[in-house]
Amino acid sequence: MIRIASDIGGTFTDVVLDLGGVLHTAKVLTTPGAPEQGLLQGVDQVLRLADVAPGAVDQMIHGTTLATNALIERKGAHTVQIVTAGFRDVLEMAHENRFDQYDLSMDRAPPLVERALRWEAPERIAADGRVLREFDEVVAADLIGRLISERVESVAISFLHAYANPVHERRLADLIRAAAPEIFITLSSEVSAEIREYERFATACANAYVQPLMSRYLAALSAELTARGVACPLFLVTSGGDLTDLATAMAYPVRLVESGPAGGAVLAAQIARVHGLDEVLAFDMGGTTAKLCLIDQGKPQMTRSFEVGRMHENMKGSGFPVRIPAIDLVEIGSGGGSIARVDPLGRLLVGPRSAGAVPGPACYGRGGQSPTVTDADLLLGRIDPGTFSGGVGLDLAAARDAMGRDVATPLGLSETMGAFAVVEIVDENMASAARVHAIESGRALSRRTLIAFGGAAPLHAASLAAKLGVPHVLIPAHAGVGSAVGFLAAGLAFEQARSLFMDLENLDAARVNGVLADMAAAARTLLGGEGHDFAETRAAYMRYRGQGHEITVPAPSCELGADATQILRQAFDARYAQLFGATIPGLPVEVLTWTVRVERRDVASADRTPIRQDVIDVAPRSLEVFDAAAGAPIPYAALSRSALAPGDRHAGPCLLIEDQTTTVVPSGFDLEVLSDGALWLSRQVPGDDKLPS
Repeated sequence: MIRIASDIGGTFTDVVLDLGGVLHTAKVLTTPGAPEQGLLQGVDQVLRLADVAPGAVDQMIHGTTLATNALIERKGAHTVQIVTAGFRDVLEMAHENRFDQYDLSMDRAPPLVERALRWEAPERIAADGRVLREFDEVVAADLIGRLISERVESVAISFLHAYANPVHERRLADLIRAAAPEIFITLSSEVSAEIREYERFATACANAYVQPLMSRYLAALSAELTARGVACPLFLVTSGGDLTDLATAMAYPVRLVESGPAGGAVLAAQIARVHGLDEVLAFDMGGTTAKLCLIDQGKPQMTRSFEVGRMHENMKGSGFPVRIPAIDLVEIGSGGGSIARVDPLGRLLVGPRSAGAVPGPACYGRGGQSPTVTDADLLLGRIDPGTFSGGVGLDLAAARDAMGRDVATPLGLSETMGAFAVVEIVDENMASAARVHAIESGRALSRRTLIAFGGAAPLHAASLAAKLGVPHVLIPAHAGVGSAVGFLAAGLAFEQARSLFMDLENLDAARVNGVLADMAAAARTLLGGEGHDFAETRAAYMRYRGQGHEITVPAPSCELGADATQILRQAFDARYAQLFGATIPGLPVEVLTWTVRVERRDVASADRTPIRQDVIDVAPRSLEVFDAAAGAPIPYAALSRSALAPGDRHAGPCLLIEDQTTTVVPSGFDLEVLSDGALWLSRQVPGDDKLPS
């Protein structure tokens, strides 16, 4: 199969064409006003490189930050939320707590739907699904009239306990479709059929808020690709690292919120499996953000809840929750385009604001006036201006002027030392985020291998590894477009969750089997229905009675029988002991939620590391690069990565230059090229020369 994967980031758009295992890549500047234009430009480039006709492409895979940006920048649709009477303020009340109780200036992200646009409907469903108050269709008619008269684009229907019985949500949706078919409709019982109304309401609002934008964008992109002759199926990457088809992506665009970072985690997990690396820290640094993810035994950590748009010092609780299957990662505003500045207290700050693609860093020569991390790397000699990606010629003088004006002069430093200060700040920001993420996950970093990819990550990977005490760094082939390469290894899958509260001792296996069968059937329908090869994975979310949170417990993939209680209790005890070191004998256990993940096994994916890179000719030479150990610029050997062969070894300091990034190997690190072309960097620790398999 000939497949194309594309990832639209805040600064660059990455495109990869897979031709029988040989990858052809392109990196172009993102076009924020019309994101599809940069993508199409990249598609044209890889088709020319591979000498492939548009009609020969069998599959197109796409990931984008468009939904994320719309949520963070509040540029979504004119949205109304319709709720059960008396529950209009759920989004405002949230968890009724202060995420930082001692900070009087704390602020949380405001609801996506303001109070005036949260309307009430008389109805009531009990927690067990019984109808306590019938749905009032007379009031519903008035609400629909208001939706039409106020030209509402999208509506989120969020009724209390709709996860247990969605009959009222579905009835209102039918009435709206009959009267105003142009209005987009999101049901909370479909996007997040789980308990905890705040998370469910917030997820429904997020889906409704971005649905018109994403649906129009995806429809336009599909039409543009078809017009160019690329008429193959278009798949989207979800936050969980899976693929979904175009129709499902349009219905549930909230599942695309972390699609780009998820692709990077899929790539790192694939590389970890191939090289036999049991403990990995994935490090993805692009032009706008840096992402870090823990991967154990070849699998990234997963979560069912994360926050978008944190307002207060990136603290948990300051954003709004989205409850969907997602890869558990930490994302911070530390990318190549992150802007450096000195605040009124004389502190040097880097990010989270980014210069993006427009106007871009000062060195791009496209109107940017602020110094960024890319400007700092250029001034330190880490980037060769003649080989920078995206077809951008770099202006060293503009970078020096911006750094001197905004950083060096206010701090009383030279431009070079100002640039070094910027790099140190951004590296320490990323190291701090990694430490916090590891602590929150109960994991250690010292035994891990850092797998680095993204346009800026190889420039900073060795420094980050040294700060974290990580002994080894692996830079895969095509690291500069790593997330797009990771898309090629994603599988077509869909996961559903449904809350069904039961005491484990009184488990109604027949009822659970019925619910699980319905969920699996719905997922199969979304994945194409009968005639395909499916694999199914089930899990239960369980806790001791009285606890406020659950743990994920693997459940049998077959029907539950008379021994279901015993099997689930044993699985719960094993998982609880693994997480917390002990169990609590005699305490009753509850099951709150069930999940079913269905994957299509007849859709191509590539569980392999890329083995060939696009060639860039760079004659071996010496460049003056600022070296942290020396505290001054020193000669670095500048080598073309494509000229290296497996088994080649080099001692730092040196630069490995390739088409879309540069790997910095500083003093104190050794380099070896692995059998698949990956770069293996080792800190010079006596007796530690272990290579991966």
